[in-house]
Amino acid sequence: MATKRNNGPAPSRRDFLKTTAAMMGVGAAAGTFGGISCGPRGSAPIKVGIMHSLSGTMAISETSLRDVELMAIEEINAKGGVLGRQIQPIVEDPASDWPTFAEKSKKLLLRDEVCSVFGCWTSASRKAVLPVFEKNNGLLWYPVQYEGNECSHNVFYTGAAPNQQIGPAVTWLLKNRGKKFYLLGSDYVFPRTANGIIKGQLKAEGGELVGEEYTPLGHMEYSTVVNKIKSAKPEVVFSTINGDSNVAFYKQLRAAGITANDIPVMAVSVAEDEVRGIGGAVAEGHYAAWNYFQSVDTPENKVFVDKFRTKYGKDRVTDDPIEAAYFQVHLWAQAVAKAGSTEVDKIREAALGQEFKAPEGMVRLDPKNLHTWKTVRIGKIRADGQFDVVWATDGPVRPEPWDKIQFPKRDCDWTRGGTVENT
Repeated sequence: MATKRNNGPAPSRRDFLKTTAAMMGVGAAAGTFGGISCGPRGSAPIKVGIMHSLSGTMAISETSLRDVELMAIEEINAKGGVLGRQIQPIVEDPASDWPTFAEKSKKLLLRDEVCSVFGCWTSASRKAVLPVFEKNNGLLWYPVQYEGNECSHNVFYTGAAPNQQIGPAVTWLLKNRGKKFYLLGSDYVFPRTANGIIKGQLKAEGGELVGEEYTPLGHMEYSTVVNKIKSAKPEVVFSTINGDSNVAFYKQLRAAGITANDIPVMAVSVAEDEVRGIGGAVAEGHYAAWNYFQSVDTPENKVFVDKFRTKYGKDRVTDDPIEAAYFQVHLWAQAVAKAGSTEVDKIREAALGQEFKAPEGMVRLDPKNLHTWKTVRIGKIRADGQFDVVWATDGPVRPEPWDKIQFPKRDCDWTRGGTVENT
């Protein structure tokens, strides 16, 4: 038996439109409310938002997401667009500032009248925009792994849930690299929540926590942290540092004489794009857990990598969030085509269960929780900045948004009204 929690029963489309229209003081008819329809009907372009930090501490990671989303839109437009209409991207730079993310979201939904936004990286930015999307019935397509414990009718999560990245990484480390963990992260919601999950898992699986440290986003001085790591003598550092702070941390760790052979770092926010800034020789031997690496051997990935590098330069790399940002645009286009409409509620309904043969392999939008089925992989950094895959699941893993150690009965199921508890 399931009892409803938090979100209550799922509203009908008619009730939902009436409620949101009343909140904004406008009519409820589809197409008259900002965020309900992607611009005017007819042959006019379908407007979508692209919202990533192109400046500030997160630009090192987010700029490439903008690039690949534009590439995906170009691919779709070259084939005739969707519903006989071209896609018009409207790009915004929230500059690594969470209140600015919220402001840009309002502009995209209410002034530009986009029905979907491809955007964000950090959970802080996603949390900042979530009330805007829920109030105005917009759709956010979010391409980055996150800490879970969220269930929104207005977000498609195309990055990993905790059971598709963090959990398997901890289990693999305990079996292969050691029991003593030092947790190091940036100081915001994702690292703190992720580390809460990890601490519960260490207790359940026989690991030991020997240290825990947080630094502000954009932090560049890690000598004190490195000394603390030395003193704690962990067998593993599990890192949830985000943004350009990673460059400083890895370089200062190496400068202190600590290599991956001494204390390996497992990261969940360092991929090929970040390693470009760190340097492969500096990061060599350390690990990362993702669903995709540029080195994945699929026909689709070979085409994808070649297209991206041809368009943006041979020195550019692809990585997990870049790949998720790419395939989510294609999933969105498939949903619009199936819906035969640019209305948000019809797109949402049509998106559930959509599949796409992505560079990483087959991905699928779960028909209940708006998250994505994905293969889990662990990679080891090479000197050339690429990753050797050292472990992977046999196939796509079902996403579980709620951590089963902290919330064993809780789940996200929109067929039952959102967040539910199974009793």
